[in-house]
Amino acid sequence: MLPHVVATRYVTPLREGGSLPGLMEADNLGTYVVKFVGAGQGRKSLVAEVISASLARGLGLAVPDLVTVHVDPALAAGEPDQEVQDLLRASGGTNLGIDFLPGALDFEATAFPVDAGLAGRVLWFDALIGNVDRSWRNPNMLRWHNSLQIIDHGAALTFHHAWSGVAASVARPYDAREHALIGSTPDLDAADADLAALVTGDLLRDAVDGVPEEWLADEPGFAGIEAVRDAYVEQLTARLSARGAWLPDLRAQVAAARVGHAARATRRTGRPEWLLSRGGGVQP
Repeated sequence: MLPHVVATRYVTPLREGGSLPGLMEADNLGTYVVKFVGAGQGRKSLVAEVISASLARGLGLAVPDLVTVHVDPALAAGEPDQEVQDLLRASGGTNLGIDFLPGALDFEATAFPVDAGLAGRVLWFDALIGNVDRSWRNPNMLRWHNSLQIIDHGAALTFHHAWSGVAASVARPYDAREHALIGSTPDLDAADADLAALVTGDLLRDAVDGVPEEWLADEPGFAGIEAVRDAYVEQLTARLSARGAWLPDLRAQVAAARVGHAARATRRTGRPEWLLSRGGGVQP
């Protein structure tokens, strides 16, 4: 289970996120970006956050630490913003906290180049979990202490919004054309060789077991909470096993992006791509 803290003060809303997360202080003296069960995206976005972050950590990717945060609706009384008041009153009980990383900078590819190996691992991971929210418009990555931290996975695991259709999503292609790292020449083959064996039943079970029971309760079509947990494990296991169906298309998208990048470089410099790759003096 995730560590549990109690919110003591609401500091400020973070209006960059559509769910209006808030910066809050807790009784362990920590500061957290809190995502609320009463937000418009609902508790399933929090479920996706917990499972995805746990899997990422198990695959060696850097993610901020997570906690569950007890929010007392009485905290709303001290907030002047009506929207914040309503959100706090609707979110009494267990919410999700993401460790606040002071001094972290938003990811920019030109300022923080990512090597092909790391780019491949992030892209492979996003394809596994079906993360639709890591585009160049909204990378959901931070630079902190010279490391790449991946954040905000509430839009992943889209299959859990319609359990009746999960079978169709097992081999579904992953659209990476606007992925934030598609231009970093991601090495998918190395990523697949390194990461696939790490996605074990134990890793998946641990990730799913980290989700608080109340976020899984009353799921239509399931006999109980453990049945819901089993469904997540089974779906992600099936997605992993089906990578022979979705990896080739992903490789093709990476290759197409590289060709497009080379063509743009040639237009800028007037030099062919083979010359640029042999020390022509132009950075990719």
